[in-house]
Order: sequence, then C-alpha cells, then structure tokens
Amino acid sequence: MQRARIRKDDVVCVISGTDKGKTGKVLQVMPTRGRAIVEGIRLLTKAQRKTQDNPQGGFAKKEASLSMSKLLLYCPEDKKGVRIRCVKEGQKQIRKCRRCGHAFDN
Repeated sequence: MQRARIRKDDVVCVISGTDKGKTGKVLQVMPTRGRAIVEGIRLLTKAQRKTQDNPQGGFAKKEASLSMSKLLLYCPEDKKGVRIRCVKEGQKQIRKCRRCGHAFDN
C-alpha cells in the first residue's frame, strides 16, 4: 500500500478513463483501498424506490469511487495536473508542485 498524497478538499485532475481531463474537489479518501470520491466525477445513476419521503421515486446521480492512480493534484499556477514532492520546512512537511514549486499546504 502506497502513502496517499491526495487529501480531502484537494482539487484534482483525472488523467485517464471516460472522465479524462475533468477536475473536481475530493470529497472522501479511502487510503486502505487506494480510492477516492471526487465531486462531479464518475457519476452513477441509482434508481430510488418510492417512499413517503420521496413519493415520486425516480433516479439520482451519485459519485462513485475511482482509483487514486488516475488522479493528479491540480496546480492553479500551471493550470493542469502535476506531480508533487514532499518538502520539510521547519517542523511541517509541505506538498509542492514539481514544476513551479507552488505549495499546496498552508
């Protein structure tokens, strides 16, 4: 198992699959499974049964998890997905863009 370099509330870019090139915010990270749920990416249609709360029933869109190997952190300066490196500054370890040096952790 590899250490997750993507965290909750990060903006990521999808690098392969049907959603290639799309960006979104990470809603949940599952490091033991190596997967993440990203807002607006890999939407599935789920049928909803009629209930008292939802008398119409119908279909709902829901995000499914996708592999973290398909995600790159989105750099706002480069305007694309980039690889990162971890740099120790003082007592904190900060994630930085390999291309421009933009710090992702504040």
